Amino acid sequence: MNTETKNIGSTRDSLVPHFTFTGKMNTSIDPILLMEIFRLRYEVYCLECQFLDPLDYPDGLEIDSYDQRSFHVASHNLEGLLVGSMRFVLAKEGQKFPFEEHCSTFDDFTFPPREQCGEVSRLVVRKSYRRRAGDSLQGMSKGFQEQGNVSNIGQPEGNAESNDNQRRNNSPQTLIGMYREIYRYSRRNGVNYWFVAMERSLARILNRMGLRFIPIGPQTDYYGKVIPYSANLDEMEADLLKANAFLAHWFKEDPETPYAAVGEELE
Repeated sequence: MNTETKNIGSTRDSLVPHFTFTGKMNTSIDPILLMEIFRLRYEVYCLECQFLDPLDYPDGLEIDSYDQRSFHVASHNLEGLLVGSMRFVLAKEGQKFPFEEHCSTFDDFTFPPREQCGEVSRLVVRKSYRRRAGDSLQGMSKGFQEQGNVSNIGQPEGNAESNDNQRRNNSPQTLIGMYREIYRYSRRNGVNYWFVAMERSLARILNRMGLRFIPIGPQTDYYGKVIPYSANLDEMEADLLKANAFLAHWFKEDPETPYAAVGEELE
């Protein structure tokens, strides 16, 4: 892949009023921010969830070889604290994606050209933003998990104060904002297919948000019981436009500070 998108600054708008988002390639991101991301991943993956052995990361930074060819997304609160992060792993022909190390695919699954694909992985949300009873590991409130759906994201009813409370309590702002950064990156760089290994419950919630993922393999134990999924962005965009035109246009619209395309070869 010969291009990347570079977010000069961060994005913020009315749908995610409590957070800002930044997305950059590994080679372009602020090294200090990248270390903060690795430290947050260590806290969640090693110390909290114990998916990984802390002894393997004596410096307190969770890093692997895929980070070198990833688009990293960070979410900050309005005070500048890193709240969440995820990465989007890219590949050239002959390079594998993280899920391929642990997950198998169905016999009838046909892999698209790798340069048109990317894997969403290492999604983490700071524990202090998951304090409410019933909050998911990804920071989604129990209210949204039970009642939220694509039709009401971004379209609350009632007065301004109740709207603000509803968005804080029921709208998965951090998750949807980070996915939007990856979506915009993908569209500007010819990536049309996403992979992600995730729990079935998270896939259901994403589908209800309008992000439709299809299982491509059986369940396996990979940082918990997960299933490999794929998404076709053309189909996702068409489905989202039908379900919630507001959200579809919000995903596609240019950020307040536009990306600038720069050339770069993947290492």
